[in-house]
Amino acid sequence: MRVLVVTLFYAPDDGPSAPLYAMLCEALARRGHQVTVVTAVPHYPSGKVRPEFRRCVVQRSVERGVDVLRVGVPSLPRSRFSLRLVQYACYQLGATCAGLTQRYDAVVLGNPALAVGLPFAALSALRRKPAIYSVHDVYPDVGIALGVFRHRPVIAAVRALESYCLRRAAWVRILSDSFGPGVAALGVPESKMVLIYDWVDTDLIRPLPRENAFAREHGLDGRFVALYAGNIGLSQGLDQVLAAAAQLAGYEDIHFVFVGDGTGRASLVAEAEERALNNVSFLPFQPRSRLPEVLATADVSLVTLQKGVALRSLPSKIFSILASGRPVVASLDEGSDAWRLVQRAEAGLCVPPESPAELAASILRLRSAPELRERLGRHGRSYAVAHHSPEAAAERFEELLLAAGCAARYRGYGAPHQSR
Repeated sequence: MRVLVVTLFYAPDDGPSAPLYAMLCEALARRGHQVTVVTAVPHYPSGKVRPEFRRCVVQRSVERGVDVLRVGVPSLPRSRFSLRLVQYACYQLGATCAGLTQRYDAVVLGNPALAVGLPFAALSALRRKPAIYSVHDVYPDVGIALGVFRHRPVIAAVRALESYCLRRAAWVRILSDSFGPGVAALGVPESKMVLIYDWVDTDLIRPLPRENAFAREHGLDGRFVALYAGNIGLSQGLDQVLAAAAQLAGYEDIHFVFVGDGTGRASLVAEAEERALNNVSFLPFQPRSRLPEVLATADVSLVTLQKGVALRSLPSKIFSILASGRPVVASLDEGSDAWRLVQRAEAGLCVPPESPAELAASILRLRSAPELRERLGRHGRSYAVAHHSPEAAAERFEELLLAAGCAARYRGYGAPHQSR
């Protein structure tokens, strides 16, 4: 089957969804499908396009059996939502033009519709090609919760765009049960929703020695490291981690390390400096090849979200932490999918959001219990290998693609040999 994948982010871009799409596309290619990706040049999370891509209009390459088309976007700071919309608009125009030159039988698109609405309309609806619409966050709910969408006309426009894509997709992939009510409220019947959890490269990310090159480079050997690695944005509630660090400042061996970038990094660094926290370090995003070392540097890995956010999202970094064999300390809404995942995997400790005292207490508990840390890490690794491999995800997507293709032919959308 010829599959067109439209996603704003794709490896080697940073961020949680980029490697996920790369793993999925490569796994589908290994299963015999012809896969073409239409993505943007790497620019996440800062919004600044990497120098080698700045003069790119459309760059084409074949990567591990996947045909990849990267369209240019302007290099703009993502911290300003208006400038982010400019990047979205440029990507949509470029992706639509690039996609119209391709031959395909079905299309997979990753939300939000703010970034893929026009490609959805042109490449799926107008060309009558069945689509799988993958929901990574429920819009406009997530934007409202974060204070990004504040005006009723903006919220109504975002809701209308998202509803358009959701209603016209053959299948709607959700990555969390908690997404169901929000997606249903946008007019999607439950029969069209399919739950497929995120996945992780368990061959790349695996348990490694705590003392490694990354730890030595940054003076972390001999310390008890509480690690946060990932996007430093608006929804993570990382100020609570700084509050926990302040409470643990008297423990000379405990050190908090933030690895990543994002719209909230500057303010977080400023807050740490204002608090004079000598037990906190900030390091930039690392190449994906170094991610196993980064995660291995942790004695405990942190997952945090603002109150209410976990009820509408499931951070993919959890799967990488599980695969790394390190225990999780998760500050999340009780009963959320992420909370239940950590509990189900028996891989860590969960505390409510906005509770720095409980977060600090959990870190202290694991610091004093090396056997518990080892057991929780071992459980997490076993769970990731058993349930969250790219091959398992590709098999589920393949089932949906084949079912959508058969339904499309039955409805007269055109047989595969008629694809353009």
